[in-house]
Amino acid sequence: MRAAPRRESRDDPDAPHLEQRYKAFVELSIRLAALALLVYGSLILIWPFLTIAIWSVVLTVALYPIYEKIAHWIGGRRRLAAAILTILNFLIIIGPATWLALDLIESIKRLSEKLSSSSFSIPAPPISIQSWPIIGSQLYDFLELASTNLEAAAAPVLPLLKPLGTQALAVAGSAGIGILMFFAAIIVAGFLFAPAPSLVATLTSFSRRLTLQRGEEFVQLAGATIRSVSRGVIGISALQALLAGLALGVAKIPGASVITSAVLVLGIIQIGPAIVLVPIIIWAWFLMPTTDALLFTLYMVPVNLMDNVLRPLVIGKGLKTPMLVILVGVIGGTLAYGIIGVFLGPIVLAVIWELLVAWMAEAEAAG
Repeated sequence: MRAAPRRESRDDPDAPHLEQRYKAFVELSIRLAALALLVYGSLILIWPFLTIAIWSVVLTVALYPIYEKIAHWIGGRRRLAAAILTILNFLIIIGPATWLALDLIESIKRLSEKLSSSSFSIPAPPISIQSWPIIGSQLYDFLELASTNLEAAAAPVLPLLKPLGTQALAVAGSAGIGILMFFAAIIVAGFLFAPAPSLVATLTSFSRRLTLQRGEEFVQLAGATIRSVSRGVIGISALQALLAGLALGVAKIPGASVITSAVLVLGIIQIGPAIVLVPIIIWAWFLMPTTDALLFTLYMVPVNLMDNVLRPLVIGKGLKTPMLVILVGVIGGTLAYGIIGVFLGPIVLAVIWELLVAWMAEAEAAG
C-alpha cells in the first residue's frame, strides 16, 4: 500500500519550536558575523600601532621597578617620576644613536677621500696563507691580486654585491622605521607608568575569567618573564657591546661604532656577535704587531663568549619555569616575530608550560 502523505508543517506540533530555533540560529549567526567584522576592522586599525603597543608594555614592565624607586626618591610624585624616566630613556637611546650616526658619516667621508685620492690599498697577504687547508691557495691569490690591482680583483665580485646593496638599503629603511617606533613606544610607556597598578588589576581580573584558579599567577609570571628576558637578553647584549666597543676604540679599528652596534643587534636577535668579532680578530693578526694582536684576541674571545655563560644564569634568576623552555621561547620567538618575539616567545611558552604542569598535577591527584 502507498504510504500516507506527510502532513504539512503547520500540523506538526514541533514546527513552532523548530522555527524559533532556526530564527535564533540566524540571529546568532548575524550577530557573530557583525562582531567578527567589527573585530577585524578594529585589528586593521590597530595593526600599524601593535608593535608600538607591545614595546611600550615591555618597557613599562621591565622598567617599573626603577620607576618605583624614582617615585620614592622624589616623594611619591608619580607623574614627575614617569617624566624623569622617559627623559632618561631618550638620553640613553639618543646618545649612542647620535654617536653611531656621526661616526658612520665620518667613516664614509674618510673612505670616500681615500677612494678619490687613489690612496686606498690593501696590504700584501702573508705567504703563510697558502698553507691553509682548502681555501688557502685561492684566498692568497685573491688577496695578492687585490694588493696590486684592486679593480681587477673586485670585478668578479661586484655583480654579486648589487643585490646585497638593494637588500641593505631595505634593511636600513626598516631599521629607521623601527627606531621611530621605539621612540614612540618610549613616549607611550611614559604615560603607562602611573596607571600601571590599575591596568595590572584589570588584566588580572580578565585573566581570572579565563582561568579562575591561576589567572593572577599567570599575570605575575608574564611580568617576571619580561623582566628576566630584559636583563638576560638586552642587558647582556648591551654589556657585550660596551666591552667590545671599548676594545675596538682602543685598538683604533675602523668603523668601531658600526661594529659595536652590530654586536648589540646580533646579541639581541640571538645570532651572536661571532660573525662580526671573529673576522675582526683574524684581521688584527694581519695588521697589528704580534703582541697587540695577542692581547686583543685574549680580550675579545671572552667578550665574544660571555653571552653563552651569563645569559642563562641571568634569565633563569627568579623564574620557576625551566631554563630550556625560556631559551627555546627566546630563540623561537625571535625567528618567528623578530625582536618583539624575544619577549612574546618565552611568555607564551612559560604560560603553556605552567598550564601543562597544573594539568598533570590535577590528573595525578584525581588518579
